[in-house]
Amino acid sequence: MIEILQHYGQALLWSDGYRYTGLAVTLWLLISSVVMGGLLAVFMAVARVSPRRYISLPVWLFTYIFRGTPLYVQLLVFYSGMYSLEIVRGTDLLNAFFRSGLNCTILALTLNTCAYTTEIFAGAIRSVPHGEIEAARAYGFSWFKLYRSIILPSALRTAIPAYSNEVILMLHSTALAFTATVPDVLKIARDINSATYQPFYAFGIAAVIYLAVSYGLISLFKQAEKRWLRHVKPQ
Repeated sequence: MIEILQHYGQALLWSDGYRYTGLAVTLWLLISSVVMGGLLAVFMAVARVSPRRYISLPVWLFTYIFRGTPLYVQLLVFYSGMYSLEIVRGTDLLNAFFRSGLNCTILALTLNTCAYTTEIFAGAIRSVPHGEIEAARAYGFSWFKLYRSIILPSALRTAIPAYSNEVILMLHSTALAFTATVPDVLKIARDINSATYQPFYAFGIAAVIYLAVSYGLISLFKQAEKRWLRHVKPQ
């Protein structure tokens, strides 16, 4: 194992000398997809709880499709399927985008986490005490100010425990990136196994890396819960 770390440690963590690889790519996949998916989910969650069916129904359909199909299939559709379409190959922008395995992976991860996060946030919005909403309306809050000052701050704090699980699951989901030839931690571990024929050490080291990142994320979310959910914790 020491020899593997000496020869491939840099590739597992940062770079193989020509490009970013390993943990750096895994973290980039996680951060970019979670940030973009989370921001989209805030707006989609507001639409999801709308009483107007023409607003909530398209969002429900989106979340139903992306939660009802495996992420692996979604990644294959974007990476292999989209590029087979004539309209994609014939459009310069689409051709350049879907030709990149990294772009396809980020797109699949972003849309997938957006679907799950939308339902998490929508459930949190529904759980906001009705009395707080009525009090804000009594003070003359507009719809925008009501969501900005009352509903969203309360809902996002409530959603932290469930959202932390989603972020951890997205970290694990980045391991599918090797399907699109993205050099993440698992792809480097597979290359190490192919070169050394030592699968226990190759994949064991990858597992330790994922475990360390998971521990860091769990610690961050615990600190967030202590700060923003202190009022709901028993003394």
